[in-house]
Amino acid sequence: MSRLIYSHEFVERFVVGTVGEPGERAFFLQIESPSYSNCVAIDKSQVAALSERFKEMIQELRRNKLASLDELSLSSALTRREMEFPITEDFAVGIIGISWDGDRQRIELEIQAISEADIDDLISEVDSDSDELPDVIRASLRIFQVRGFCAIADAVVAAGRAPCPFCGLPIDPQGHLCPRANGYRR
Repeated sequence: MSRLIYSHEFVERFVVGTVGEPGERAFFLQIESPSYSNCVAIDKSQVAALSERFKEMIQELRRNKLASLDELSLSSALTRREMEFPITEDFAVGIIGISWDGDRQRIELEIQAISEADIDDLISEVDSDSDELPDVIRASLRIFQVRGFCAIADAVVAAGRAPCPFCGLPIDPQGHLCPRANGYRR
């Protein structure tokens, strides 16, 4: 099977959402443009890290005057924040890269699928010699779209299970066995 590369030049929708109850949620990222519509499975920690990195990048763009004031002054885009169903997952996210294109005044996002070789290495720790390259999604995002994504991503991540005040691990509705309480339920 050959590598698929999806390019979203004029992104109309860039949103993250979940399916399931806290503690058992699956996270998905949806990107839509006139050319394509993609949905990928993403880990909660990847969502949190992507949001944090986007916010840091916008701060640096403002601080170093790399982005135009017109782009920086647009308010966040929170339109169409819900995910579209049914969810058809294109792939699971492996590597995420972001960069700034100053000429076009866009944040470039590249999402690479976790490859079968990566999964095999994780499971069996055997080197695999695969010539197959993983699928990729590329998206050109405006700053206001990224700000809107960060607001949604932060809310989605925070909507999970509350952390234990003693150990920091998530608390299930039935409580949890706290390591700091010598295994007693909290």
